[in-house]
Amino acid sequence: MTYDQIFLFSLFGIVFFFLIWGKVRYDLVAFTALIVATLAGYIKPYDAFLGFGHPAVVIICFVLIISRGLLNSGAVEAIATRLLAQERPVSAHIGIVSVVGAGLSAIINNVAALALLMTVDLEAARKAGRAPSKTLMALSFATILGGMITLIGTPPNIVISQYRQQALGEPFQMFDFSPVGLVVAGVGILFVALIGWRFVPEREDKNADAAAGESGLFVAEARPKPNSKSIGILVGDLLPLANDKDVHVLGLVRRGKRLRGFAHNEEIRKSDYLVLEGEPKAIEEFIGAAELDYSGSEKHGGMASASLVLQEVIIPENSRLIGRTAKDVRLQYRFGVTLLGVSREGRSFRQRVRELPLKSGDMLLLLGPAKELATISSWLGVYPIAKRETPVLQRNRALLSGFLFALAIAASVAGFADLTITLAACVIGYAALGIVGGSEIYETVEWKVIVLLASLIPLSAALEESGGTQLIANSIVSATDGWPSWAVLLVLMAITMTLSDFLNNVATALIAAPIGVNIANSIDASPDAFLMGVAVAASCAFLTPIGHKNNTIIMGPGSYKFGDYWYMGLPLELLVLGVSVPAILFFWPL
Repeated sequence: MTYDQIFLFSLFGIVFFFLIWGKVRYDLVAFTALIVATLAGYIKPYDAFLGFGHPAVVIICFVLIISRGLLNSGAVEAIATRLLAQERPVSAHIGIVSVVGAGLSAIINNVAALALLMTVDLEAARKAGRAPSKTLMALSFATILGGMITLIGTPPNIVISQYRQQALGEPFQMFDFSPVGLVVAGVGILFVALIGWRFVPEREDKNADAAAGESGLFVAEARPKPNSKSIGILVGDLLPLANDKDVHVLGLVRRGKRLRGFAHNEEIRKSDYLVLEGEPKAIEEFIGAAELDYSGSEKHGGMASASLVLQEVIIPENSRLIGRTAKDVRLQYRFGVTLLGVSREGRSFRQRVRELPLKSGDMLLLLGPAKELATISSWLGVYPIAKRETPVLQRNRALLSGFLFALAIAASVAGFADLTITLAACVIGYAALGIVGGSEIYETVEWKVIVLLASLIPLSAALEESGGTQLIANSIVSATDGWPSWAVLLVLMAITMTLSDFLNNVATALIAAPIGVNIANSIDASPDAFLMGVAVAASCAFLTPIGHKNNTIIMGPGSYKFGDYWYMGLPLELLVLGVSVPAILFFWPL
């Protein structure tokens, strides 16, 4: 072992220690290691920051932004709600939500897919009266499995694809991962839905009481969109949908006056306003499903404007809103903000929302551009409630956003342009059409992951140039001397999978990819088979809550303990190894 190898192995050992320890931000750890290696002369100053322009980094940024656009437009919600609307037994629910989660993870970032479906799963658990721990881990694992199906589904696939271009002259294409990914995901989901979820300890839902009081019940008003399906039907006809979304329809406003009585036999006219009561998220979902618009949304260009949110605020004693109405303050005219709803100690009221004199202690639901609400709240003297923002979806652009994304993928697959360019064009389209706001483009990107990846790319290249990865490969080859090629592949995948359970999967892929190619060259096997094995193994982190971000996200809502992941994760990882090796041998012969 040379001095250069000793230095770089020691540096990576320190990086791995801090990544596993988890007390220091992983992006800071990786960036510090990059600077240390550069100062020590192992990375040229010119090359130190080339990782930030690496195609893998660029593609990950674009995929995150496009995922946000698909969520903003309601395209993902439309798929989820159509397939997950009905109450089902636990095993059937897990099977369906897992298939949907895996499918979404194949076309958008798997973290975004989990973020959307987790709310659906939690709501289903609440309605069924079961602990979220029964189903959330299955959903997380399914979205991880689904990410393996395409190039853009998970960052390790992107890293492996770009490394193949560097090592072999051509990257993996969009659907090169699909044959093996579909087999592994299919078998994995069957296990999770039929058997695996039964191994997970049932944890008491510690968040139930907090969730129940998380948002007050607001009284709000909404009007039918032009050509809405709600026009011409009775108010009572909307009750089943309202019950499904946990919204109460309190009445109807016509010609500026609220009709007396329940008005469930009244036919809805295009100029009417429905009076609704519910939590902000429930109201937002009902308005979308019933094809309604918020009262006052015409000031924001209907529901087409980007970056509109519902913000909950509370009125203190010294607010300038005390004793005044939204109409008096002229919120819409002066600030472009709509007072959508009011919550007053759980009591109902008959006045129009914008004509109700406001009191200290009232909770208000404001609709407006996200970046403007903080300034306006300060001027009004109200206090925004932390983490009480509900994004407003632009459901009328769901088909358009889906078409633009599909067009970008098709153009890349057909060879008209590189994937980085087609995805960039899709992002430009989303921004130009307002599907993703300007500030959202920067807020959506997980900069910690980007810095981690951009820092590790030059470091892994330095390790490879020093012969370090070849040394590791030779050690594995020596330890498996005389073994068949498939057994060597299995050993590499097992080592990679173990590392991924404790390290970031991007870091694992960056280190394991060159080792895989070196092993393949040493035993005269196909590098593609070993790269595909690394891609599968780096993605499958099921033993801990720190190996994959999806596992971290569900830990709180599911009330899981650190050791709970082993119960379903260990047999699933063994199953993945048992299934993926034959699949790789079939589709990517050694």
